[in-house]
Amino acid sequence: MNLPAEYLMILTMLVPLAAVFGIAAADRYPNLREGVTLCASLILIFLVTKLYSLTTGGTEVSWTGIEIFPEIAIYFRIEPLGMIFSLIASFLWLITSIYSIGYMRGHEEQNQTRFYICFAIAISSVMGISYAGNLFTLFIFYEVLTLSTYPLVTHAGTDKAKRGGRVYLGILLSTSILFLLLGIIGTWYAAGSLDFVAGGVFDDGQTLAAAVLLPLFIFGIGKAAIMPFHRWLPAAMVAPTPVSALLHAVAVVKAGVFSVLKVCSYTFGFDMLRQLPTTEFLIYLAGASVIIASLVAMRQDNLKARLAYSTVSQLSYITVGALLANEAGALGGAMHIGMHAFGKITLFFCAGAIMVASHKTEISDMRGLGRKMPITMGAFFVGALSIIGLPPCGGTWSKWFLMIGTIDAEKWILMAVLKASSLLNIAYLLPIPLKGFLYESPDDTDLHDGIQEAPLPILIALTVTTFGCLVLFFYPQPLYELANSFVEATGYHAR
Repeated sequence: MNLPAEYLMILTMLVPLAAVFGIAAADRYPNLREGVTLCASLILIFLVTKLYSLTTGGTEVSWTGIEIFPEIAIYFRIEPLGMIFSLIASFLWLITSIYSIGYMRGHEEQNQTRFYICFAIAISSVMGISYAGNLFTLFIFYEVLTLSTYPLVTHAGTDKAKRGGRVYLGILLSTSILFLLLGIIGTWYAAGSLDFVAGGVFDDGQTLAAAVLLPLFIFGIGKAAIMPFHRWLPAAMVAPTPVSALLHAVAVVKAGVFSVLKVCSYTFGFDMLRQLPTTEFLIYLAGASVIIASLVAMRQDNLKARLAYSTVSQLSYITVGALLANEAGALGGAMHIGMHAFGKITLFFCAGAIMVASHKTEISDMRGLGRKMPITMGAFFVGALSIIGLPPCGGTWSKWFLMIGTIDAEKWILMAVLKASSLLNIAYLLPIPLKGFLYESPDDTDLHDGIQEAPLPILIALTVTTFGCLVLFFYPQPLYELANSFVEATGYHAR
């Protein structure tokens, strides 16, 4: 018996929560505990794939829950951008879970049950964010995601981990309460609606109100890590590598840029964005974040720190795409959510593999390591190409459309910024695998004595995501069609 589509949508949030109880019950049985996680992730993939099939076939899926305030209820509605996010998150939950089994056991991590529980809660909140039909619903699940990932950031329990967790929680909660919540309240007061609708909720005569509210949303969505509200991201690198993968590819930062793109498209609308004086300031601030974060990344010898600042830079690509307020920019931004997810999770998977197998964290200690870990370093090379935006990897297409967006908007400085950023990407990413394979020294035979590839689950996971980077270049059509449907759903083509 087929369930109604709205029930399938609700199940995408309930299945990870149900897994929490199974994981907790299997605390003393690691194989069973991890089996529950894998089964839940497979069920989630089935549900999201079924919803993808239904929605692309023309089925409208929405559900209205409890009315918390007069005319403000928990409301879910599936649209193409949310479908992109949910497909990526559900698939990468499975892959990250496989990776986590190898990493957590290989690194002999403590509190593994708590790790899998918090991860499942985070995925449930991601599904809520993906399908949120109004700002109120988005805000609730946005905050749940912050709170559920805090124990993951502080997982190690050391003083350094606790300091990183305080920065993480402090910045994300303060920005969301001081800016995002205020922006939501201001939108309700000015427009009388919090729903995500084609063309936005503001009338032509509300330009001043929209101009004031836009910065509140951009700065309030701290998970998008626009400068100067980015420090939580490098601080969170004290977490285990699977958590870094969660932060950078599966959930947290993607929830940020997804929210920015959704708010810009469905709350403000392209027409309104182009009229606002604050749009100009914010788009150049995002451009500055792209360059500054890349320059900082070049100075980092710690691999995870370099990748963290790289993420700050790459996220601002999507913010730029949203604020360009044109078809190509929105298309490129939506596609970059997927392209960056596969590229960056591959790089973090490789960083974790190197840590587990060699206990090395500094880039300067990894010269020649490719000879001992060729699969890992080869995967890092492919992931780096995708982040740079070079063939034959998927990042090529999203960066292409973003570049076209800057040309259509006649933002020549931003076009130069994107070009310069790609060159900086080359400078701080490619030397890592190249030196890993090509470095030679008189004592090369003893340089990494006894090191071999990481455990099999880790290799399986990073091989899958590496393959994904390549597939997204040769077969980007499903992602492109969803991104194009998102642009159409914003009302852009209706004008």
